[in-house]
Amino acid sequence: MSDSVSLNSKHTSNNLLRRDVRFLGHILGEVLVHQGGNELLTIVENIREMSKTLRAQNSSDLYNEFKETINSLAPEKRHQVIRAFAIYFQLINIAEQNHRIRRKRDYERSAGEDVQPGSIEDIVRGLKQQSIPSEEVQEMIQGISLELVMTAHPTEASRRAVLDIHQRIANDVMELDNPSLTFREREQLRKKLLGEVITLWQTDELRDRKPTVIDEVNNGLYFFDETLFDVLPEVYQELERCLHKYYPEESWHVPTFMKFGSWIGGDRDGNPSVTSKVTWEALTMHRKLALQKYGELLNDFMTHLSFSKNIVDVTQELLDSIQSDKANLDLRSNEVWRNEKEPYRIKIVYMIEKIQNADNPTISEKQKYNNPDEFIADLKLIDQSLRNHYADFIADEYVTKLIRQVELFGFHLATLDVRQHSKEHESAMTEILAKMSICENYAALQEEEKIKLLAELLNEPRPITSPYMDYTESTMECLNVYRVVEQAQQEFGRNCVSSYLISMTQGASDLLEVLVFGKEAGLYRQEADGSVVCTLQSVPLFETIDDLHAAPDIMRTLYQIPAYRNSLLSTNHLQEIMLGYSDSNKDGGVITANWELRVALRDITAAAKEFGVKLKFFHGRGGALGRGGMPLNRSILAQPADTIGGGIKITEQGEVLSSRYSMKGIAYRSLEQATSALITAALSARNPKTDESEAHWEAIMKDISEKAQIKYQDLIFRDPDFLTFFKESTPLPEIGELNIGSRPSKRKNSDRFEDLRAIPWVFAWTQSRYLLPAWYASGTGLYSFYQGKEENLKVLQDMYQNWSFFRSLIDNLQMALAKADLQIAKEYGSMIKDPVIAERIFKEISEEYVRTSELILSITGQQEILDNVPVIQESIRLRNPYVDPLSYMQVQLLSELRSEKEQSDDDALLLREVLLTINGIAAGLRNTG
Repeated sequence: MSDSVSLNSKHTSNNLLRRDVRFLGHILGEVLVHQGGNELLTIVENIREMSKTLRAQNSSDLYNEFKETINSLAPEKRHQVIRAFAIYFQLINIAEQNHRIRRKRDYERSAGEDVQPGSIEDIVRGLKQQSIPSEEVQEMIQGISLELVMTAHPTEASRRAVLDIHQRIANDVMELDNPSLTFREREQLRKKLLGEVITLWQTDELRDRKPTVIDEVNNGLYFFDETLFDVLPEVYQELERCLHKYYPEESWHVPTFMKFGSWIGGDRDGNPSVTSKVTWEALTMHRKLALQKYGELLNDFMTHLSFSKNIVDVTQELLDSIQSDKANLDLRSNEVWRNEKEPYRIKIVYMIEKIQNADNPTISEKQKYNNPDEFIADLKLIDQSLRNHYADFIADEYVTKLIRQVELFGFHLATLDVRQHSKEHESAMTEILAKMSICENYAALQEEEKIKLLAELLNEPRPITSPYMDYTESTMECLNVYRVVEQAQQEFGRNCVSSYLISMTQGASDLLEVLVFGKEAGLYRQEADGSVVCTLQSVPLFETIDDLHAAPDIMRTLYQIPAYRNSLLSTNHLQEIMLGYSDSNKDGGVITANWELRVALRDITAAAKEFGVKLKFFHGRGGALGRGGMPLNRSILAQPADTIGGGIKITEQGEVLSSRYSMKGIAYRSLEQATSALITAALSARNPKTDESEAHWEAIMKDISEKAQIKYQDLIFRDPDFLTFFKESTPLPEIGELNIGSRPSKRKNSDRFEDLRAIPWVFAWTQSRYLLPAWYASGTGLYSFYQGKEENLKVLQDMYQNWSFFRSLIDNLQMALAKADLQIAKEYGSMIKDPVIAERIFKEISEEYVRTSELILSITGQQEILDNVPVIQESIRLRNPYVDPLSYMQVQLLSELRSEKEQSDDDALLLREVLLTINGIAAGLRNTG
């Protein structure tokens, strides 16, 4: 495609986005008039125009007029204005998501033989062009592994009912591109959309209660039901298609390299609502949906497999299996397929019955599928028979995809991880060992003493618990979790739960405790021949900077313990290790967190190599920049290539789930890019390219990190007024009222900074437009090397151009600086009671913002922040004037609400309006926590 054609196509595509935005804006305008009269529309338009003008002119007179207009709104009108801006952002987000799908389709339609960058075909073709032999490609495909883990962290501000409306609006807006629509059909579509936006207007976007854990499980299952069950196997099909195309001499069946897991219903760290019973219910819900999906697909098969024995010859194996089913299954007369000449339909009727019976423990084994392998065996009989009479296209279109779905989702749908805080295990162990007179006070032992005792208990065949003893409720619950896991593995298959994550891992004993508890439930056992079978792996979670420093030695200690090393035999010497991005950032700041995580990756990998252990790193990223958020493919490529050989896990949470996986086109593109990134990383690991300058750059980066950490902690931990500034100038207290998650915002009922979870920490700073966790102290760190010296600036520029780690870091800082707005953030300072504190700390933050921005522009050679990503730069520029009114109203409402609370007078309506502004700003900035 020529440049002129490409530019013309891009221009046309952007026009379509603007068309959709205008169209939805007009629809919303009609709804505002319909619901609030012309007066409401006039108020909203006036505020919008003033906000845009204020952005352009920054006039003090206009600023005063703008604030007066907002402050003078009557409560009823203010409520409607807030909702108008919030819903506008919801509609704009839908238009932008649709546009991403449109751009991909436009590219594929107009590119001809060209291949889209970042696509699966692009990377496979690249392997062929580099003359990578098929044997090496096979090895790479066999070696890559990615697990995406859904979590229930409370950063999704939208209700399920609202997301359903969004989905319907998105589908209708996409239909606008249909060139065959008549004028009447287009008008009907407009009226339908008008009805949907009215429904959105009249649907409460706020939850009236906190969601239960089961509500959250249902929300997670929504994405499997709507998109992932279909999209994930399509990614595999595309990879196999491309491999067959470029390496036709090979027979390709791509192994299961990408799958989804979940924490929802298993993550009990700080959430007392996640009990062993809830975990069991979550696993049951997983299986129910998987079996339901298989039943639906088999019913769909019935309409396509009408092949008659009068015309084709089916295999004897298929006929024999039908006779076996007839002998074992006694169907009612109305369930039996009447046409004896249609064997596939007869077979599928029995398969549907066996699927429906699969979760019924009272039915005999011969009348149901006892495991996914039995189901796959029947599907392969159908597949082979279809190919026997040359119905290959039908087999490829329907049967092959279903076999892949069963391989991916089994009967358990997604692997559920269990997570608990290390102190909970220590407490339970202390009680149990004291009652059995094994150790009077386990918690008081030194680490070396704990390790020695736990290793002895692992080698001891006798249990340490008794059914005749009474334990405290918390200890009983701790033990019940392991019993539920063992029961689930027996009933749903070993893959339903395989990892037990330990928050705040600070010693080898934390992992050994989990194995000892697992031994009590039969999850760790020594066989008669001395071999060890372990079906639940202890997974350490290293979160703080100190934890990251300690991690390599903790793992070395474990690898030297025979009882622990033997537990790795069941995973082929593969150890999973989780690294926390949120708490390391909260602890040391963005520069230090990124650097220390990189160092930890390398050091932990080196420790494992000493003992012949392979590692699978689990990266606990959030959606926001301050919590490691970035596009999925970039988060894969950001890892050092030599640290992903054993596979990679990444959390997917909050608004990331709906933005990536609520629409099939976007879900496919995200997973396609992730596949391309995995293969790219695997190729890099096989052919490492070391830049001689990298060792020098790492030494520089170490010093930058140390200076940045001092600057960050001087403010966050050592400034006595900082917590006051934070709590009074952000909506932190009110975020807890938003009912967006089942888990408390604090690990303990405490006001200490250390006990505040990283999610509300980031969420609050985003709402107040500071985005402080995503950039603060970076400028000081970078300047500590630059020192105003031109030769040092050239080094930083060289690092940006040639070192992927540094480039990714700087570009993420750019994104954070672009989304931050200190002019608006200053408004929040008016809520701080002590103006001296407000002015002093704001001045410090503001100076650091300027320092960071100026240095990044010098390093990148850009004129403005985000010149390197003009699409996002423009999107932020266009969104800001619409977010600003919500921010001004939030400040006003928070001030009024807190004033009334001081008089012991709670105002539910004021609180509701505050929560509506929180929802609206979250939708406008597209990042929460």
